[in-house]
Amino acid sequence: MTNPTTALDVDLELVEHLEDRAAHIRKQVVRGAYLIPGTVHLGGPLSATDVAVALYYHFLGFDPENLDDPDRNRFILSKGHNGVLLYNILADLGLYTFDEVFGGYNKPHHPFGMHPNMHYIRGIEASTGSLGHGLSLGVGLSLANRADGRTSRTFVMTGDGEMEEGSNWEAIMYAGSHGLSNLVAIVDFNRSTGSFRHGEHMVVDWKPAFESFGWDVVEIDGNDMTAVVRAFSQLPPVVPGEKGKPVAVISNTVKGFGVDFMNGPKWHLGSINDENLQIAIESIDRNKLARRSH
Repeated sequence: MTNPTTALDVDLELVEHLEDRAAHIRKQVVRGAYLIPGTVHLGGPLSATDVAVALYYHFLGFDPENLDDPDRNRFILSKGHNGVLLYNILADLGLYTFDEVFGGYNKPHHPFGMHPNMHYIRGIEASTGSLGHGLSLGVGLSLANRADGRTSRTFVMTGDGEMEEGSNWEAIMYAGSHGLSNLVAIVDFNRSTGSFRHGEHMVVDWKPAFESFGWDVVEIDGNDMTAVVRAFSQLPPVVPGEKGKPVAVISNTVKGFGVDFMNGPKWHLGSINDENLQIAIESIDRNKLARRSH
């Protein structure tokens, strides 16, 4: 793959449209957190928003009216504790209302819990929550699609802390050795787990690690929509039945991106109150304009 920082210019109208949607989704994540008693995952959903928005609003070809299309591209949020991000995107795309999502969020018998459940929520491709399962599920879907001669892709987003799970590396080894060119793994590298900052625990040099297992690797600023669009635009076509290298996208992000006062392990889980709600909304607007003028 071509390095996205040196690629030809992208469609700037598309970039601006996706930036607008990303800012809206970030605001909805914050507004939803305001309605939820106690704490909710915030830092991770906000760091991953740009990539998820680019996929759902363009690159997946996501069709709310045709969720069972066997040829559809699929997205698995392996770091399932960031489900509020997906819920807000699905609501914005018309599958649900904001009130349906947050009217009883994470309460008994309510479909929208902290972790997404495909049996209760239309539009969710895989039930995730126990970290380290999503990439293995993606391997299985990619194998099945290749066996069926489909050209669809499976995208799996993991967290950088989640990459400490051994099951991920088994999936990475298998995907590389079996040439699953229809699989894309995205590492949301926000340099912070719920307990550690990057460097305080396990440290992995992602690019050589993936490459050693036979993957192509592209590194991007995952909070720069231009870089995100370039990276996904350059994915090589999937040839039915043929083997090739799976692709890893190392998405360098900032935990809590868009909200200036959110960063680091403290905001892995957090709460929004009357005092900081408006500050957060204004921060998201200000950061969107700053990015666009950069």
